[in-house]
Amino acid sequence: MPAVKLLHQESESNTKAEYIMGHSFQAISLLVSACKGVFAVPLASRIHEGLIFSNRHKKTLLDKMVGLLYTLAVSQQYYFVADAYYASEKVIRGLLVQGNHLVTRVRINAVAYHPAPVPKGPKKRGRPKKYGKKVKLRSLLSDKNSMQNAESPVYGEKSITIRLRSIDLLWRPVGVLVRFIVVVHPTRGKCILMSTDLSLQPIDIVRIYGLRFKIEVGFKQAVRTIGAYAYHFWMNDMKPLRRRQGNQYLHRETKRYREKVIRKIRAYHLFVHAGIVAQGLLQYLSTACPELVWRSFGSWIRTIRPGIPPSEMVTMMALREVGPEFLLFGTKRSILAKFIAERVDPSRSEGLRFIA
Repeated sequence: MPAVKLLHQESESNTKAEYIMGHSFQAISLLVSACKGVFAVPLASRIHEGLIFSNRHKKTLLDKMVGLLYTLAVSQQYYFVADAYYASEKVIRGLLVQGNHLVTRVRINAVAYHPAPVPKGPKKRGRPKKYGKKVKLRSLLSDKNSMQNAESPVYGEKSITIRLRSIDLLWRPVGVLVRFIVVVHPTRGKCILMSTDLSLQPIDIVRIYGLRFKIEVGFKQAVRTIGAYAYHFWMNDMKPLRRRQGNQYLHRETKRYREKVIRKIRAYHLFVHAGIVAQGLLQYLSTACPELVWRSFGSWIRTIRPGIPPSEMVTMMALREVGPEFLLFGTKRSILAKFIAERVDPSRSEGLRFIA
């Protein structure tokens, strides 16, 4: 399979091995609030590593992420919520040029600067000083007297008090004022958040970044429930890869070989996009028809929270439960039911239930 490379897994809460061989995706989701719940609706997912087609290739993962954002052509202004890897000049400038903003976490060893004081007296030669006193953001966490208590705005938390402090400083990678928020959570520990929108309140920045875990949940549903990344498309003419290999350089390969690689990558993207569409439809049914989904569930779940929309897995099981009935009694009214009924495989479980 082309574009497979050695990947490093940094997450401490993941059961994968530290190093794995696989495809490296970058994905974008839209956080949507509906029916007292929040869904991460997937919009795009692309393989952005593993293949180098030109020896003049200089685009990084950050450049490709900004390019992927541009291809979505979102007309309304938005906040791009991401982890600390995307707290960089390329991402921030790519967002600010279109009037959008970044909400992210910064590393604990990050530094920033106060604006330089305005010089007094006659103007001197040369460019005026821009950066003033240096601030180690880690030191703000130890100054408890300057922090304020607030009720945690994190999704799903109640009766939990956090301590936070907001300060606007110059960040050297972009050279503009950004808002830093140091947060001390009683159980989750300490972190430093950053927003390029100076009009956004500190408590709202904490709330927005707290929703980032919904993106992780949506990605887990895509992998485990939908099977959006369960493709097994092999390339017969693929040159063998060495164990623990990195990027594959194709600028010296033949044009025919490169075209085959591009064709295979396109097949991967089409398969993943079909899974994204299926996941979006499940999320729509979950929020638009929650009562109907629960009535058609036909299985057992330990806790059903009233007013909370069912998950993608529950919705999928409900569709599977009513599938035979839909095919049996909907063929005369629905073109889709007729199309599926004519092509159902009797050797599979869906076909056996349909025949029964």
